[in-house]
Parts: sequence; C-alpha cells; structure tokens
Amino acid sequence: TRLLKKKLRVEALARRDRLDASYRIEVAMKLADEAGQLDLDPGAVVSGFLPIRSELDIRPLMMALSARGARLCVPAMIDRETVEFRALVRGAPLIDNGFGTLAPPPDTELLSPGLMLMPLAAFDRAGNRIGYGAGYYDRAIAALRANGHRPRLVGMAFDCQEVDAVPAEAHDVPLHAMWTESGLRVLKNEP
Repeated sequence: TRLLKKKLRVEALARRDRLDASYRIEVAMKLADEAGQLDLDPGAVVSGFLPIRSELDIRPLMMALSARGARLCVPAMIDRETVEFRALVRGAPLIDNGFGTLAPPPDTELLSPGLMLMPLAAFDRAGNRIGYGAGYYDRAIAALRANGHRPRLVGMAFDCQEVDAVPAEAHDVPLHAMWTESGLRVLKNEP
C-alpha cells in the first residue's frame, strides 16, 4: 500500500507541477469567486493553508471567506508529531515553520476549525486522499476528534491530481468534499 501511495503521489504531483503558472492563478481566483458555495455561519473557524511548491493557492479564497465573516487559522507544526491551529490575521507576522511552510508565531491565538481546507497530493472520487506522507493532517484530525470536534474536511486540489482509487488505510479519514477548478463536489462521507 505504501509503495502504491508513493507512486500515485509522485505521478499526481508531477502532473500538478506541469500546470501553467497563469492557469494556477486563474483557478485560485475562480475559487475565491465561488466562496459562497461554502455554507458558513458568521464567525465559523476555517483552517486553510499557505501554499508551497505548486499547491493550489487558496489565499484569495481564504480572504473571500474572511470577508464573509469566517475566522481563519492555519496549521503550525509544534514537533514531528503535533499540529496546532493558529489564528491567521491579516498583517500579523509569519515565521518559518519547516518544510518550506509559514505559520503565525507560537504566541498566536489557538483555534479549533469547524472546516478544514486541506492540501493533498492525490485524491479519488470517493474522497480518499494521499497527503505528502508525513501524516500531520491525520494526527491533527485525530486530535481534534479526541477533543470532541468533528471538522468538515474539504480537499483542495487541481483536477489533474485525481486518481482512479486511493488505497485507504485504517487511519485515513475520508474527505467530506473536494474542491477543484471543476467546482465543489460534496461527498457522502460523514464528519
């Protein structure tokens, strides 16, 4: 299973890397225009991410959600095992958080997201995802659930990252929706 996941990850990321930069920008703006498709209560806490490499840039979408009243946060790695969600406030400083990522500093307010917009390497039609192999999101979701939170999980990717089937393992949590340039696809998986 691990070898197959690795192969699917490498192939999907290679397809994503080949996308034209201007196309990526167009998709980022399109998703921001579609922000209203997420049914959010005022003050809802949304976890996003600051893109690395060729990831879908959801910063315009996050700003659109903020304008609609959402409170934003991003994951910050505490150590090799633990992730916390720190408030993302416009104009506040960001620090190096490893793996080429940025995050708000440790003294930032901690939030528990009700909706998680998640990066990924590959996904399938059923909502199974392949991350980057470190398991940070799986552990973060498990920790949120252990504290009584059941966030909705929305995978953020380009269509070219879809694969026929992801070999799901016991610890893998299926996505509740997938959002690509083709639109928001809500899946039947329960939060």
